[in-house]
Amino acid sequence: MIDTNFDFQTEVNGRDSDRYSPTLQEYHRILWSKPLPSGQMFTLTKISNNRLYHKSELGEFILSSDRAVPTFSTWKRLEHIIAQIPREQIDKFVHLSDSIGGIVIWPSNQINKMATINAERGFNRKIVDRLDLTIECIRRFYLGESSPLDALLTRYKDFFDIFGGFKEYIEFFLLQDAVSDDYTSVNIAVPFNNFASSPIPNDVGEYVKYMEATSHFIKMRNLRIKGS
Repeated sequence: MIDTNFDFQTEVNGRDSDRYSPTLQEYHRILWSKPLPSGQMFTLTKISNNRLYHKSELGEFILSSDRAVPTFSTWKRLEHIIAQIPREQIDKFVHLSDSIGGIVIWPSNQINKMATINAERGFNRKIVDRLDLTIECIRRFYLGESSPLDALLTRYKDFFDIFGGFKEYIEFFLLQDAVSDDYTSVNIAVPFNNFASSPIPNDVGEYVKYMEATSHFIKMRNLRIKGS
């Protein structure tokens, strides 16, 4: 039922597929309406603006889609880097990042009029939308350790609590290829310096390594999604 090669942009006429693609919304509903580690069902229903909704004794959650893997291919400051890589290679990376394997869901309700997870991931200069760095923040959150997204994740503690722990969260959303076999570390692409420096590639070498690591993760997650 899930086409991991489907181009969600084909049905939104240039608009944001996270917000407007009915196929993407349906894929999320199918994939993530399933039992939680506790055995309780996490049933999702479709509501307006391509969002999903769950309400039970577990809590009430409004969730939305997020194309979670940035390619940086249209960033002005990276023009000199992108120009040195074959256009076909960049186009393949962009297309892959738009497949369901590169897309996740987050709680999308604002709390105290503060930024949502989707928004803060993009605005935070130590994360700049990178999924691997977001997952590292989630790992630290479950351990009670600090990270650049600590306050943000704490606001959505009720959501993360329903999974019970980091391993269970990773397995629920089929993110196993983003972490080590024992779930104790995250497979973080370069550049990364424990959040001390910018996570944006500085040269062609770094960009290619980031692209290769990220592409591998998305391809492997697409295989998991196909088999789920």
